[in-house]
Amino acid sequence: MAQAAGPSADGAHGITSSKDLLKTAASAFTFSSPADRSVQQNLPAAGKKAAAAPQASGATAGADLKVGLSGTGTSARAIELKSDITSSMGTPLTVVIDWGDGTASTEHAGGSETKTSHHVYAEVGSYTVKVTVYGVDGANGPSATNEMPFVTPGSEFTPHSPTRLLDSRDGTGAAQAAQVPALGEARVKVSGNGGIPADVAAVVLNVTVTNTRSAGYVSAYADGTERPTTSNVNYAAGDSVPNLVIVPVGKNGYVNLYNYGERGVDLIADVTGYFTRSSANGYTPTDPTRFVDTREGLGTSRGMVPGRGQFGVQVAGTRGIPAGAKAVALNVTVTNPRTAGYLTVFPGGQSAPNTSNVNFTSGQTIANSVIVPVGADGKIMVRNGSWDPADVVVDVVGYYSPDSQSAYIPVRPVRDLDTRDASQWPSGPLKAGRYLYSTYGEENPTATAMVLNTTVTNTASAGYLTVSPDPNALWQYQNKTHTPPIPPNSSTLNWTAGKTVPNLVQASSGVNGIVDFFNRSGNNIDLVIDIFGVYDRH
Repeated sequence: MAQAAGPSADGAHGITSSKDLLKTAASAFTFSSPADRSVQQNLPAAGKKAAAAPQASGATAGADLKVGLSGTGTSARAIELKSDITSSMGTPLTVVIDWGDGTASTEHAGGSETKTSHHVYAEVGSYTVKVTVYGVDGANGPSATNEMPFVTPGSEFTPHSPTRLLDSRDGTGAAQAAQVPALGEARVKVSGNGGIPADVAAVVLNVTVTNTRSAGYVSAYADGTERPTTSNVNYAAGDSVPNLVIVPVGKNGYVNLYNYGERGVDLIADVTGYFTRSSANGYTPTDPTRFVDTREGLGTSRGMVPGRGQFGVQVAGTRGIPAGAKAVALNVTVTNPRTAGYLTVFPGGQSAPNTSNVNFTSGQTIANSVIVPVGADGKIMVRNGSWDPADVVVDVVGYYSPDSQSAYIPVRPVRDLDTRDASQWPSGPLKAGRYLYSTYGEENPTATAMVLNTTVTNTASAGYLTVSPDPNALWQYQNKTHTPPIPPNSSTLNWTAGKTVPNLVQASSGVNGIVDFFNRSGNNIDLVIDIFGVYDRH
């Protein structure tokens, strides 16, 4: 899908291929009500006066008036409505559209024609659209009415206390304790499980692969849909690797985790929230902001977090996060751990759950994306599950609140970039200390953030990836008048030499719809970017 633009003045390459993600994803939401469902009122039969009672369409041998409806989603909260009017009355018509949210609009037709109308709902949800076509006498004359259900493509977030839905090691959420075989899958029950409602549209899971004996990767997808070839979690023999996934839920309430590996693995899935197509919490992306660094004493006391120790972080009501935030999107990094272990992130005021967010080995620096509910005290907690100390870094990339405007639309997973593929990306690996940019705003101007999975491979030395919005517009790159962006003091994923490392990132697309990917290491890397969803404010 990616096509490299020519290098800019500072050597940066860009991905500028068309990615009309919103239109493609939203247009899958189609609804209709055929014209023969029209209810006619006061329509005269041939040679007779107007009837007093409603008539079914086609019941008269004289004048005919009916309307068929079809609706298609165009963005998170928007509908394109087509009213297909058939009239033999030979008079002008008035078309009144009741959008089902307490608002209405009026249009006019000269006779038989198809009217196209657009509407944006203030909230995601389910609505009944009602269209009435009136003859020349208005409400007292002949009319035809039809109505149609419509569900917005966008969905909003509800945080969920971290809960384990699957653990193949002990049989949690499975028929029995057993590894997921090579080229096999685990089915995770989501709908109706652990307090998750039946109408869930997508779920946030922290997926961990462990007890690995070969290299491979895991793909998450909705049960009953075509399995994608994109990756969510990449692993090597001996790894325990976590990664956050936001995945649509199948119509039967299940999500599948497929093991693209040569040997069996154990899989763990912990839920921290879900999306429904009803009003809850929208998303607001922020520029990556460092809230905690135990090495410096930022956000907590200076010094390593003791083994089996924990600390709290005030997030709501500080540093641009409003007091009403219900959950925050983070990137959590562990570094300098003295032994293997894991980190658990959970709401303030609660006990630490039996879940994990970041798994690590001795001496490893590794990051993982986290979405965690905010406690009633406005805090989140971070616990070191290891027996020995470790340093912790927390970067905030966004928050969910009732006042946030962006709703989530999952897309069919698509590969945006693979620098290893010379046929699509002739620019080669991402060079040491350089960046590349990807345009998402040209075709999706109301998008505020992208849900991406970034994977770094062919790493010759340790380093980290930083993802952030670009301050330049595309035209500035095209005429080489842009200003080289400065990466923020944050990391999206960290790696050591020879490792293939994935991490989900909820990347703000900023004011220009362009996202930058910085290679913060001393050697070239290959970068893979997969798109899984988009947040839209419209």
